[in-house]
Amino acid sequence: MAYDEAKIQVKSGSGGNGIVHFRREKYVPRGGPSGGDGGKGGDVYLVVKPTLNTLLAFNNQIHFKAENGQHGGTANRTGRSGADLLIEVPPGTIVRDADSGEIIADLTEPDQRIRIAKGGRGGRGNARFATSTNQAPRIAEKGEPGEERWLRLELKLLADVGLVGAPNAGKSTLLSVISNATPKIADYPFTTLEPNLGIVTLEDRDIVFADIPGLIEGAHLGQGLGHGFLRHIQRTRVLVHLLDGMAEDPLADFHQINTELALFDPKLGEKPQIVALNKLDLPDVQARWPEIQAALKKLGYDPLAISAAAHENTRDLLYRVVQALDNLPEEAPEVAEIPVYQLDEDPLAFTITREDDGGFRVSGQRIERAVAMTYWDYDQAVTRFQRILDTMGITDALRAAGVQPGDTVYIGDMELEWED
Repeated sequence: MAYDEAKIQVKSGSGGNGIVHFRREKYVPRGGPSGGDGGKGGDVYLVVKPTLNTLLAFNNQIHFKAENGQHGGTANRTGRSGADLLIEVPPGTIVRDADSGEIIADLTEPDQRIRIAKGGRGGRGNARFATSTNQAPRIAEKGEPGEERWLRLELKLLADVGLVGAPNAGKSTLLSVISNATPKIADYPFTTLEPNLGIVTLEDRDIVFADIPGLIEGAHLGQGLGHGFLRHIQRTRVLVHLLDGMAEDPLADFHQINTELALFDPKLGEKPQIVALNKLDLPDVQARWPEIQAALKKLGYDPLAISAAAHENTRDLLYRVVQALDNLPEEAPEVAEIPVYQLDEDPLAFTITREDDGGFRVSGQRIERAVAMTYWDYDQAVTRFQRILDTMGITDALRAAGVQPGDTVYIGDMELEWED
């Protein structure tokens, strides 16, 4: 099950329909139009909920729809607006358009929200169409359809400290010892297939640790657990590099992991690292520790040896972490990527294409919405739609394309028969 990626469909509420109605009261023979407007459809928002740390909920539900607006009523009553829909996501969620891949938002702060689908406006009732020359209009609008789109959500864990190292180095064991986390632990590589978060309380402060799955050679190319887990390290401020004391060559593992980090993102190679050799409770590790310690000191590190299983020197490691965090400068808020801004599609633009049956297809944002909002049962509404075709230049464009009386013209879901 995917915990850090999800693809969802969102749809805002459609506006309620306006209605055609006239006052009918005793002694008021010409009461005039009184059809009310429809209510606005609900918007769809993504909201950051600090207590969430995965996208697992979206494995069970991928379709989300806000409430539609209510239809207008008599006596000029406006329909009730649809309720907005709030979709909760964990901090660190990157929102992309599923089709283009462009970033819509990078949600990092608690209670931060973004509107990702705007509710359709309510259709106007016939009272809104009354004029001095048309005092009894038999025309109203249907509600505007809601917006619909597919989104791709990606989670980057927000943690102070990232635990990195080769498979089976003991990262999950260490996290379980120092925090409230309960990760799966076993003595074989790749026990951790999903990052685990743990809150470490040390004296008067809380520190968030992330146990990142073991890295292998080629991870920066997506091999093994690859990109899906390397990106979780990008937002950590300090790395604890845990070495497996029983590995064939812990120093080779150390260099390989650092190479993978730097190849994926050069900034990862610049993050402060606290290096710790694990499994010090084993005699073989105790024997090789002086040699490994000397080699790491030559590289500019001040390593320490611990035993996560025996809880040996783990508190010293935490104090090292606190010191490293305190020595870091304040970070500016990170933006995952520079969003690419493009001009919105011209709502008045349209295209005309020929269908296989010889008919004509008119496509365009504004004209398709106009079709959906037209009451085809009222002659005045049909006449108004014809004026829209003329005003937008679609009538002339169809004639230039060769439309003839009796031809079928498709606009949205509507099939119309062309008449001059």
